[in-house]
Amino acid sequence: MKLKDIVKRATDKEKFLTISDYTDFCLMYLEFIKTELQAVIVSRNETHYRFFQYKQDGTYNVTRPINSNLMLSLEDFESSQKTFKNILDNIKSKEAKQEANRKLLNDYVYTCQQSIGAALDALPANRSNTARKINGDLFERFILLIIKEVGIDATSGTISVPVKINGDIAFTMSYQHDLIIKVDDVTKAIGSVKTSSKDRVDKIFIDKFLYNKLTDAKTPHFAIFLNDVQRKGKEGKYGINATFLPGHFKGYTIKLNPLDGVYYFDIRPNMTIEEILKDQIKTFDNFLIHDVWKFHELNYSPLSRQKMGMYLVYGQAACFNGSLK
Repeated sequence: MKLKDIVKRATDKEKFLTISDYTDFCLMYLEFIKTELQAVIVSRNETHYRFFQYKQDGTYNVTRPINSNLMLSLEDFESSQKTFKNILDNIKSKEAKQEANRKLLNDYVYTCQQSIGAALDALPANRSNTARKINGDLFERFILLIIKEVGIDATSGTISVPVKINGDIAFTMSYQHDLIIKVDDVTKAIGSVKTSSKDRVDKIFIDKFLYNKLTDAKTPHFAIFLNDVQRKGKEGKYGINATFLPGHFKGYTIKLNPLDGVYYFDIRPNMTIEEILKDQIKTFDNFLIHDVWKFHELNYSPLSRQKMGMYLVYGQAACFNGSLK
């Protein structure tokens, strides 16, 4: 398989309609990079990140950062296909909750999606916006397919929100959402699925505030991100930059409204140790094994009063001493 054929397939969204389609593409890409790369470049500042450099057929382009702790090899990916399917088919079982299987769940999806993104990085620079849009759309579709596979009624699309004045519907507002989880045609939770939070995190918090304000409801809102790193530097001196904005996240959590779940595949170290971040941000396996089923419950309460009170108290102290960073 030549690089041009891989890129052609990656740019055709009709080639990604099932989970098997994502698996098949990933196998093809992993087989290609095993022998056909110009180089594998190690990040200078966080050495577990790698950059793939293509040969002349890819105009020597360098890919996005790939986390080698998450990206499966061809052999590991091949041997994990059956296990991954079994995890999805038995997501509520004790076996699915085992640490090794939870890690596989994250790594498998990460490997599939990064194979697509890295393949699209072979496109010419003047098509970078197209590549970004395709990659984002395919990630949204992949997550939707996985959620459906475990037995959750989910879709993407537009929700019409009626706006009442003096008790009467005056007009409606339309909201486009990446994920809508329903039970008996009733919206139970709304999700945003993005490859990165860069330039998007503000809108996700505000969407929750406006939607619940307009509907006078407490509909849970959650977000799923692939990663929050990007390449920096010049040839021979590549490293990674974090694109996550912890100050914005904390500020919106405290002063506007917390999201009801934020999930990453490639979670950053500060997300596991900093106050507020460590309470709010988890890896994707937590969503699929635990939290999505809570959203699915009829009487789910998205945030306890005790937790909200803690955030409000913390927010007053943090804003007073300027510690929101």
